[in-house]
Amino acid sequence: MTFQSFEYAVLLLAVFAGYWFVPRRFQNLLLLVSSYVFYSYVDPKMALLLGSYTALNYIAARRIETDPNNARKYLWLAITAQLGALAFFKYTGFFVESISEVLDTVGLANFESTLKIILPVGISFYTFQSLGYVIDVYTKRTFARGSLIDTALFVSFFPQLVAGPIERASVLLPQFERRRRFDADRTASGISLIAWGLFKKLVIADNIGMIVDRIFSSAEPGGTLLWVCVLAFGVKILADFSGYTDIARGSARILGIELSVNFRHPWLATSPADFWRRWHITLSSWLRDYVYIPLGGNRNGRYSLATSLVITFVLGGLWHGAAWNFVLWGLLHSSLILISRAASQLKLNIPVIPATLITFIIISASWLLFREGDVAYIVDNTLDSTADLRFALGIGITTLIYSLPIWLHAIIDRPSISSIWTRNDVSRTVALTALTLTSFLAILLLRADTSAEFIYFRF
Repeated sequence: MTFQSFEYAVLLLAVFAGYWFVPRRFQNLLLLVSSYVFYSYVDPKMALLLGSYTALNYIAARRIETDPNNARKYLWLAITAQLGALAFFKYTGFFVESISEVLDTVGLANFESTLKIILPVGISFYTFQSLGYVIDVYTKRTFARGSLIDTALFVSFFPQLVAGPIERASVLLPQFERRRRFDADRTASGISLIAWGLFKKLVIADNIGMIVDRIFSSAEPGGTLLWVCVLAFGVKILADFSGYTDIARGSARILGIELSVNFRHPWLATSPADFWRRWHITLSSWLRDYVYIPLGGNRNGRYSLATSLVITFVLGGLWHGAAWNFVLWGLLHSSLILISRAASQLKLNIPVIPATLITFIIISASWLLFREGDVAYIVDNTLDSTADLRFALGIGITTLIYSLPIWLHAIIDRPSISSIWTRNDVSRTVALTALTLTSFLAILLLRADTSAEFIYFRF
């Protein structure tokens, strides 16, 4: 079930209608049942995977707290089991194919894998969220919950189950535990956020996505056209991912739950490090807290910092997808941050506007490794100049037009400007109503002929 589907609209409306009328003690149970309906809509067997994660985390967290002498054993049991499940579903095919290619290269074997493993939707997201819970219990950042329903809901809460944000137990679980009351302003804000997210997904991402897929599917797109297409892909992935996040946050908000902000205008970043403070924020902070810092971070000198950073970004790349291009993508971003840090230490202070422009160009170019896994394709086409320049210019202008709403949102979301339309109830109501109606009208008039699946479902 996808956020842009009719089935999701029906589910969300049904949950919303019943949620505020059932007694408080049944609200979480309703959300839990709805979450399992959402996740197992296409394949009921997926409910077994969620149930296994829930049971494992519930038991492990409780045992970590009640049996401190064996706490480390229970922690590693939970980590190993969940990372093992993630590795099996997501990376088995990748490792088998890699071994096959190596053996073929040295002339020892030549075979094609017939292994077909279905990747459970969203497994990367809820695996990291579940791991964070047991690790936080072990490090005493939070405490083990006695309620199985609350623990299960933390693992499977449907608005953020398949696309994040990746929430911390200390943030999300207290919201499940406290009393929630209907709030008209909160509901209006949530609906406007859903509308804005659907607009970004159905109008911007899907329309640009059709152009991008058509060009990348051509045998020889040419260097100029290819790079314009990479720029367009950057617009698509931002609109797609942030749109899904907005729908998730809006869906949770109308139910009285606040999810974390996952994107904070990444196109305004002034450095690669600043980009990762704005892009997929919950993943970046998760990798920082649970990988980078435990590896040593910046506490043990430059070598430790560089090593920790490279490992963290390689793992972050593999989190996005089981392919070598994602490893290269992670290596590239770690290199960009190290170069940026070196420039900063040399006091090469670049003014904000040029720094923003340079960062935007570099990050946009890096999406080529994210989008295309065929290295031969990249080598053959990146420097080719045979493309029709007028066609490339047309694609560039089209991409710019579609990206204008995102740029406009980045401008009006600045505190100095947003304070104007949020200063009182009347102006806030007018602004939210205008955003909601404009988004839905634009969807009706401008949505793509076909809606592509959420891009991260591929990974």
